Amino acid sequence: MQSHTSVLNGACPENGTSMSAKEKQSSSKPGSPMVSNGDCTAVSSSKAPVVHLSNTNKEIVRIVGQHLCSLGLQKASEVLMAEAGCKLEHAAASKFREQVMEGQWTKVEATLLEMKPLLKHQRHLQKMRFLVMEQKFLELLEEGKMLDALTCLRNQITPLRIFINRVHLLSGFLMISNAQDLQKAANWEGKGSKSRSKLLEKLQGYLPISVMMPPNRLQSLLSQALEYQQSKCLFHNSVEPLNITTHSLLIDHTCIRQNFPSVTQQILNEHFDEVWYCKFSHNGKMLATGSKDSSVIVWDVDPISHKVTHARTLSGHTYGVSYLAWSPDDVHIIACGTDEASELWLWNAQTGELRTKMSHSSEDSLSCCCWSTDGKKYITGGTKGQFYQCDMDGNIQDSWEGVRVHSVGCLPDNKTVLAADTQQRVRAYNFDDMSDYNVIKEDHPVMSFSISSDGRLILLNVATQGVHLWDVEDQILVRKFQGVVQGFYTIFSTFGGASDEYIASGSEDNKVYIWHQSQEKPIETLSGHIKTVNCVSWNKAIPGMLASVSDDCTIRIWGPQVTSQSDSDDEVESQQCTGL
Repeated sequence: MQSHTSVLNGACPENGTSMSAKEKQSSSKPGSPMVSNGDCTAVSSSKAPVVHLSNTNKEIVRIVGQHLCSLGLQKASEVLMAEAGCKLEHAAASKFREQVMEGQWTKVEATLLEMKPLLKHQRHLQKMRFLVMEQKFLELLEEGKMLDALTCLRNQITPLRIFINRVHLLSGFLMISNAQDLQKAANWEGKGSKSRSKLLEKLQGYLPISVMMPPNRLQSLLSQALEYQQSKCLFHNSVEPLNITTHSLLIDHTCIRQNFPSVTQQILNEHFDEVWYCKFSHNGKMLATGSKDSSVIVWDVDPISHKVTHARTLSGHTYGVSYLAWSPDDVHIIACGTDEASELWLWNAQTGELRTKMSHSSEDSLSCCCWSTDGKKYITGGTKGQFYQCDMDGNIQDSWEGVRVHSVGCLPDNKTVLAADTQQRVRAYNFDDMSDYNVIKEDHPVMSFSISSDGRLILLNVATQGVHLWDVEDQILVRKFQGVVQGFYTIFSTFGGASDEYIASGSEDNKVYIWHQSQEKPIETLSGHIKTVNCVSWNKAIPGMLASVSDDCTIRIWGPQVTSQSDSDDEVESQQCTGL
């Protein structure tokens, strides 16, 4: 006789087996409903087991239920709530939400009175009524119903006796007849779902979460999780933030090391002596390098292939080029020399024409410079006591006597200039009111520094100490980075990556060191140069691109390790040997 496999607790019969007539009859008795389970039919219990959920699990169930509703799966949400013994929200909440989104302001006010016992504080009722009536008032104005709007203001908003300044502002809107002007003046999106959704978010802030949940709670939590994962990923170097619509939620986010700038993509060897400085333009389309051979070379950067090619050479700098500064619009570039240089060269980087050659005195030392944020002037100085603010034609507008500086930089406020002086300090100078104050005090000479894009952080290369990160506003040392070899040579470090989250620096041990701001130890050490690496520059427009220059007379362009690239390490080394 053929064997039978009975269906119990959702188990399906084996292929080739069937239920006996007695089993079928038994399974179809009242109280034992048939439950579909794939191609099989399973017996479910007549009474679901009681599930006891913790408060945390109940909140999770509610969040899932809310998300199901947002997808249009209302019935699925109701089944989930019933089985878990939870309520998605208070019965009045859904009615309240619907009324707000449909602009049924009379009904909204009535529902608010019903919900009064549920409020955190009774005084919140007045504030909620004000927000509702404000929305009503603005919508009436936009529709051109001036009399109705005035009635709302007089009879419904003013009697609340709160937010008096806002009421006065609303009364001024009565004089605006154009809808676009009204939206701009009120900082309001206009009548519709967008402004009503924002109103609902404000109203929800006054309601306990047991009454009404914040909208899109699951998406908010997932977005926060991705943001946290991104902040903890040491190699995340992308302009685009993680997004729940493009990133899989089934795995944690990680970036592999191969996508980080860690291998030499090009070696440029058109300088004939030590290369002292390099700097990408703000738009990332050009690279400028300065050398002991008295020249500046401007290179073009292909935004697609990321290949760097020679554009033009700017020659004639008597003492070599030890510092470069791009104007904010990337049209002009300033070239400074060593401490012995008394002149400064201002070039048009796009045409190769010399705009200005500034030389105030043969006794001057003009070895560093920076542009004002608006690009209308620049600041320059040196270790012999010169500190000037000049216009585009090289005319000195203001000067500070006796300030001996190694490095200068302008903060985003367009008036504060930071300068590292010979007394192991970084001081702030305001040329408008000629005021100054201390920002940082180190125990050893500050050889150079760079400022983050937002002006909050400053990165110092300190003699014999290495690279230090300071908070400018709080004037505190944030971190000392390990690994770099820094003696008394001037080495330049830089912020880098998509959001200045990385630090890169040259080193006297012929290497390039890269750190994440959150880590003291380097996450990458780049080898290839055979002499001191004097400067590094990170391309802000192409976060995976880094340049370094060295006393070995070469410029190296670093990029991600792309497996499909045919260039091998042997070929790169061959280029270096040929160039040297």
